[in-house]
Amino acid sequence: MTDAALVGNRTFENAEVLAHGVAEWLCHLAQASNRAFAVCLSGGSTPRRLYQCLAEPGIVSRFPWRRVHWFWGDERFVAHDDRESNYKMAHDAFLSRVPVPDNNIHPIPTEGTSPEQAAVAYETTLKRFYGAEFLSPDRPLFDVNLLGIGENGHTASLFSGQTALQESRRWALAVTGADPKQRVTLTYPVLDSSRDAAFVVTGAAKQKIAARALAGDRTLPVTMIRPIGRLHWFMDRAVAPEGAN
Repeated sequence: MTDAALVGNRTFENAEVLAHGVAEWLCHLAQASNRAFAVCLSGGSTPRRLYQCLAEPGIVSRFPWRRVHWFWGDERFVAHDDRESNYKMAHDAFLSRVPVPDNNIHPIPTEGTSPEQAAVAYETTLKRFYGAEFLSPDRPLFDVNLLGIGENGHTASLFSGQTALQESRRWALAVTGADPKQRVTLTYPVLDSSRDAAFVVTGAAKQKIAARALAGDRTLPVTMIRPIGRLHWFMDRAVAPEGAN
């Protein structure tokens, strides 16, 4: 679907098996690293069960929490305790239940600021963690980037027809007009700065859009993700196109 190194599709029997499988995959990658390890989280309802699996005893006891840092690919511009907040979903599902240092959690700011100011502030946060003003093609920002796909083909808060799709310089942008809620999103260059990028997709409602994306439909924002590392598609049988492994 892209010029990235597509590792391939992995199909799980159902959403529950997928959640456990991807949690184990993430745990293995984090364990295999011997340095600070950066994960970019997606929002929406799909990854909730995956996040909950990270807080289950079998994984929480093995996960190297003290050196893993957590970021977000996008956020609705709502308070962090709002039920539509991507931060709140991840916080409730696992971050509040595991021994992760507070300084390792890097939410997009949404209170006491504007979406435009929040985007600038988050860009500063990312650059400070990365240690440079510009992204290098041989040094990914994220070790793992967990991505979703909307039924309209968006990923993060990159929607069709938005100017954010053409942004190549900024690391984060405010998004207005694509949704009733204002949002902040990371841009393609930052999302692509990933050692392992993984689309996590479940449910029959995503079957048609996933098939279009995997076929390379360039009218969909999701198909423009081109990580500098490996690209994975993790799906359950309800969404996997016929013939997927």
